[in-house]
Amino acid sequence: MRFNRSALTVAAFAALAVGTTTALAAPASAAPNTTPQKVCGSAYKTVNSAPIGSLGTVYLTYNSANGENCVATIRNTPGTAVDMSTWIHIPDTQEYAEDYGRYTSYAGPAYVYGKGHCVSWGGSIKNVYVQVNDTNCAARKEHRVTSIR
Repeated sequence: MRFNRSALTVAAFAALAVGTTTALAAPASAAPNTTPQKVCGSAYKTVNSAPIGSLGTVYLTYNSANGENCVATIRNTPGTAVDMSTWIHIPDTQEYAEDYGRYTSYAGPAYVYGKGHCVSWGGSIKNVYVQVNDTNCAARKEHRVTSIR
């Protein structure tokens, strides 16, 4: 009986240690299969996107319940941290938000109130930059620019 209790105790501590190690193993930003909704929130629906070369995509999302737009730049293949950015600007109101740094999977979220306004937004991964101007407004035609610096 004493052996069984000791064995159960060791097994319980081993399971606890494995669970703790698993929980701490990977930060959220390194999670594969990241989506704009995982970055911005489940209420945000993708309304536009632009490829960043072959490295990833920058997504523009919108939440109709609160009128906010959100942008997120997501790599195609998570890995070693690299320079990344995401930004959004409402020209009519001059509201602006951005996120930049060295990330393993995605940059963002960046939020602005954009209901009823044209939106300019973009992002970068390493040295590839994408800028999309005057989108998601009825009267204007959007303008996209991709550059390598």
